[in-house]
Amino acid sequence: MIDRAALAHFLRTRREALQPEDVGLPRGARRRTRGLRREEAAALSHMSTDYYARLERERGPHPSEQMLASIAQGLHLSRAERDHLFRLAGHVPDERAGMLEHVGPGLLRVLDRLDDTPAEIVTELGETLRQSRLGVALTGDASLRRGMHRSLGWRWFADPASRGLYAEEDHDFLSRLFAAGLREIVGRRGAGSRAAELADDLRDRSEEFRALWERHEVGLRPRDTKHFVHPEVGAIEVHCQTLVDPESAHSLLVYTAAPGSESAEKLRLLSVIGPAVPA
Repeated sequence: MIDRAALAHFLRTRREALQPEDVGLPRGARRRTRGLRREEAAALSHMSTDYYARLERERGPHPSEQMLASIAQGLHLSRAERDHLFRLAGHVPDERAGMLEHVGPGLLRVLDRLDDTPAEIVTELGETLRQSRLGVALTGDASLRRGMHRSLGWRWFADPASRGLYAEEDHDFLSRLFAAGLREIVGRRGAGSRAAELADDLRDRSEEFRALWERHEVGLRPRDTKHFVHPEVGAIEVHCQTLVDPESAHSLLVYTAAPGSESAEKLRLLSVIGPAVPA
């Protein structure tokens, strides 16, 4: 059963503990609210202010697991806090979903400070969970993708049009990289894992993937320099730096261009014109 009083109190304390700068928001000169405002917490959680406010006032509908997961990310909850939130709302937390989908507050705090830099948080299967504003402009809005289509490695073989965002001279290496990386993950996670499901699906779909899979190649690692081909601004060369959360196997990828370079100017232009890459 939902414990409305405890749920409301927990949400208020977590919201009031967050400062605007903790989540990438401006503080403003006349702020008097302790912590975040309700409307800010609601926006971060991708829901209406009215819905969120009713939860804090011990009213409203019984929140679904999807809504709770969104609140957990919006309020930058830890895994333990996320699970506690689920229990207060009368749900049994899904440990597997929490491990796969819930981004730790540490990575989120870093991402929140990268609004002017292309950045994304990804799973070990290349599923983008969160993006900076300029990350969306560079690679497309990942929140629109569903199912296996969320995995870059799966799209690479199952939807060849996705390769258009990457320089053609890198295609052969990226094909080997994605196949080898998936084989390593299957070995680590086992036959019944989501990685194994992706591999089985791709073996049915792609002759290229089947041939690469049979090589049993492992140990390839991404190159530090990446070459994108954006539909609006053309070729962009960036350096990729990676920060890994060992508890969740999530990685924060940050793309930077050399100061004063043509690519740096193109990224500046992208920050103005916004997204133009289809999901």
